[in-house]
Amino acid sequence: MLSMTAVEVSYDEPVLHGIDLEVGPGEIVCILGPSGGGKSTLLRAVAGLVDHTGSIAVAGRSLAGVPAHRRGVGMMFQDDLLFPHLDVASNVGFGLNRQDPQRVAQMLELVGLAGYEHRAVDTLSGGQAQRVALARALAPEPDVLLLDEPFGALDVVLKAQLVREVQQVLRDRGVTVLAVTHDRHEAFTMADRVAVLRAGELVQVATADELWNKPVDAYVARLVGLSVLDGVAYPPEELRITAQGRWALQVTGRTFLDGRYLVSGVVDGESVTFGSDARSLPAVGQTVHIDRVDPAG
Repeated sequence: MLSMTAVEVSYDEPVLHGIDLEVGPGEIVCILGPSGGGKSTLLRAVAGLVDHTGSIAVAGRSLAGVPAHRRGVGMMFQDDLLFPHLDVASNVGFGLNRQDPQRVAQMLELVGLAGYEHRAVDTLSGGQAQRVALARALAPEPDVLLLDEPFGALDVVLKAQLVREVQQVLRDRGVTVLAVTHDRHEAFTMADRVAVLRAGELVQVATADELWNKPVDAYVARLVGLSVLDGVAYPPEELRITAQGRWALQVTGRTFLDGRYLVSGVVDGESVTFGSDARSLPAVGQTVHIDRVDPAG
């Protein structure tokens, strides 16, 4: 559905370097990488908002010379960008060629906001506002939907809930999606495949399982939450405190996530995360020894 070949963007200096990426019909692909790596620039190239070289096509149709409003591409941003002087219905219907109250009502029902047509947008919660923004983006039935970190401004609990809800809506509608985020949990939850972007270059495109189990290099391993020690990547469940552990680690933090304790620390300048039970949970600032253990044992 969406095809990019040798896409490059430069401002004062190159930002994107020869991007090749295919997104199939109904597929959700998420671009994962740190801030400043070119993620949003890539979306804007697809949307026709920045100049680029190389080719971009949607449904086999080249977008060369096609203005942004004729590309069949919808876009949803981190900030909902709703029009404050318009009510919810008018915001949702803004991108339609003609007023269509039935279409607006259908979209609001789709995102769980049936009956909100006449609400003022400044009375909405952050999650409700993003649902309205999603309804507005989907109303014209774009060939491709671009998501530019749309959940970044939400708190952790609401974000996790909305990511799941939006993913379900998109899958139910069979929408083709290219999203960007710096949050690996968001990418792993939402996407069929994740494309890791580093300094304007795609370094690995794979499923979440493939990235976790076979990262192409140490950069990808760290980005997806693995610890790299002596050149080997370890998931948290394979590292534990042991009396004769190979690595001395200074504890920098502790958290409880998904029913387990996670401890973070530093080994020779390398950030490391490992699992712990409540009885052996070390204190922040403590130095402990860790080693690889068999999680099945």
